[in-house]
Amino acid sequence: MTLIRKIIHVDMDAFFASVEQLDHPEYRGKPLAVGGNKERGVVAAASYEARKFGVRSAMASRLAAKKCPSLIFVKPRFERYKEISLEIRKIFLDYTDLVEPLSLDEAFLDVTVNHFGLPSATLIAKEIRQRIKTETGLNASAGISYNKFLAKVASDLNKPNGQAVITPEKAQAFLERLPIEKFFGIGRVTAEKMKSLGIHNGHDLKQYSLAFLTGRFGKSGLHYYEIVRGIHNSEVKPDRIRKSLGVESTFENDLMDIAAILDSLKEKILPEFFRRLERNQARGRTLTLKIKYNDFTVHTRSRTFAEPIPLDSMENLSLDLAQQEAITHPVRLLGVSLSNLSRSDEPGEQLKIRY
Repeated sequence: MTLIRKIIHVDMDAFFASVEQLDHPEYRGKPLAVGGNKERGVVAAASYEARKFGVRSAMASRLAAKKCPSLIFVKPRFERYKEISLEIRKIFLDYTDLVEPLSLDEAFLDVTVNHFGLPSATLIAKEIRQRIKTETGLNASAGISYNKFLAKVASDLNKPNGQAVITPEKAQAFLERLPIEKFFGIGRVTAEKMKSLGIHNGHDLKQYSLAFLTGRFGKSGLHYYEIVRGIHNSEVKPDRIRKSLGVESTFENDLMDIAAILDSLKEKILPEFFRRLERNQARGRTLTLKIKYNDFTVHTRSRTFAEPIPLDSMENLSLDLAQQEAITHPVRLLGVSLSNLSRSDEPGEQLKIRY
């Protein structure tokens, strides 16, 4: 007899904005955006009060301010968000060692076998959400199902501060009714392409053969063919391999010349970059400088070496990359990242994220 897995996806509700409202009572009940300002920048998170006006994460803050003139903008405090995220992860680990964080505000848990021998994943999810509320003051939503894909979809069904379960018996009917843009892993561009083919929901997608889908969508076609049938065998992985580690910053005022760029690298970006490398004991062989101009074009410059780059060489190397080519437009964003990573204590071991 095949053991049916019990997977929970926990997703914090408007996490960054909720933390700000938790710490600052004067923001509660008001439309709030984390990141950017009324003139420039990008919204990193929006409170539910702001979402009623159509404000969303990744929206240009100037547009957000037009949609909601009373919108309050606050600067993000990532160290605070991480602090609370780690508290929440400790709650997860009370129930299972199989916790796969996706970001600061969401994670998968495999509770098929759990520390308390509890038989119901639905009750475990309810208990976890209650503990999060009691111990942090924040609300979380959850989805429960027999695989990660369905758990992820389910966690969005009763937001905010709710949960939903998709059982194996109900999965097929649920997936056939699900709008194509709600399928986890199908982005806006792919959804539009599917709609042009007459695929508007899971039922429509199910009518197409594997050969057709792989012919139109490449390797992703197999994924689409399987998920609409409720097939998703990916396991919950406690350690995720990290591909790169970096820091980037969007400036309130564009940088107009190379002197301003070098100053920003030395004074703002590189100190935080080195702090993250030390915290993760990270080494890497490829250093990349990212430049976004005020016309939103992005250019990258990289250097790759046969051996991990010494920490004391990275500042000069970053500054050299900045001066490698002429700056063609005012600079809106700068970033530095390290890839081809390993741990500094074991150069041959890939760097894993451990929370």
